[in-house]
Parts: sequence; C-alpha cells; structure tokens
Amino acid sequence: MNVPDDRQYAPATQRNREPILEVLLEVLPPSGTVLEISSGTGEHAVFFAPRLAPRKWQPSDPNPIARASISAWRKFEPAENLEAPINIDARDAVWSVEQQQLSEPVRAIVNINMIHISPWSACLGLMAGANRILQSGGILYLYGPYKQEGKHTAPSNEMFDESLQLQNPEWGVRNLEDVVNVAKSQDLGLLKVVAMPANNLSVVFQKQ
Repeated sequence: MNVPDDRQYAPATQRNREPILEVLLEVLPPSGTVLEISSGTGEHAVFFAPRLAPRKWQPSDPNPIARASISAWRKFEPAENLEAPINIDARDAVWSVEQQQLSEPVRAIVNINMIHISPWSACLGLMAGANRILQSGGILYLYGPYKQEGKHTAPSNEMFDESLQLQNPEWGVRNLEDVVNVAKSQDLGLLKVVAMPANNLSVVFQKQ
C-alpha cells in the first residue's frame, strides 16, 4: 500500500534557493532561531536549515496544506535544526511563536515571495510582528519582485503584476519605497538591497 505523499512543489525554489542562501549566509546572525513566515511548500526550509546550522530554522504557514507539505519534506529530508511547522498568519496581532518557549530566541525573520501574493495588510502585519519579536540588531529578510519609484523593473514583472491583480485585486507587486517606509515606522532600518535572478530583490532590514 502506498503512503500518501503530502509534499508540494514550487518550481521557483530550485532556481532561487542558491542565490538566496548566499545572501542569508552574509546577513543572518550567527546563532538563534530563524523564523520563516509563509514557508509555503517547505522546500526552502529543508534546503536552508542544514546549510545554516547551528541556527534553528522555524517554518510557519497559515495554510494547513502547506504545513502538511512542510512536515512531509521535513520527514523526507530531516535536519536536526529544522523545527516542526507552526501556524502563523502574518496579519495576526499576536503570533503563536510569541506564546511559546523557544530553545533559541528569534534573531531573524525570513519571508520569501509573500507580500505580492497577499493583501497589503499581510505586509503591515509582517513588519509589526518583526518589531515585536526581534531584538535590536535582529534581521528581517524579504525576497521577491518590487517596483522602484513606482515603476516596474522589467516587462516580465509588469505582466506578473497584472496576472496577480486579475487573481485578486488586493495582490500585486509592491513599491519598494512603500515597504521601506512601513518598515521604518516599525523601527526596522533598511540595511541593503541586493539584485537577484529573474528581476527579484533581496531586501534586508535590521531592528534598530
């Protein structure tokens, strides 16, 4: 009898995980827990966790199908420092991770390809949560496509933006300056912006 396999697959993961890892190795604190918000399939989690040890990697997602996929990937590619997925919706006023005792404090938050495929309120919630959870010097890492000064950086991003808004008018490629301003209002200073493959950006903030 075949055992059901809950693993989900996101093709972009294979393309972007190595470039993202390069930036994470440069900007993450050397220890502590890395909280991943909106972990999706879990493919990033199982790739990053063993390569970022001894840091703990804590995946999360509000979608039970995604959490099942993360658990399945974790079973398929186990790593000692990869924690079981937890239920966090970035928009919530209090995240579950704030109510539990972690073996290592959260020193960084990683969020990949979320804020354009979610309402703007998710970005606001992400920044507020980062402000609550991170201590001074903590890192918030974002990855995805952005407009800059109100303009798309590539025709492919413009088409992607149109397709997102057709799916949901609350979705869309965000203006980088708007994201930076929200972060600033939550005591998160812009540390660096790194150009990434396929017209994406790594945007790194540090808690003041």
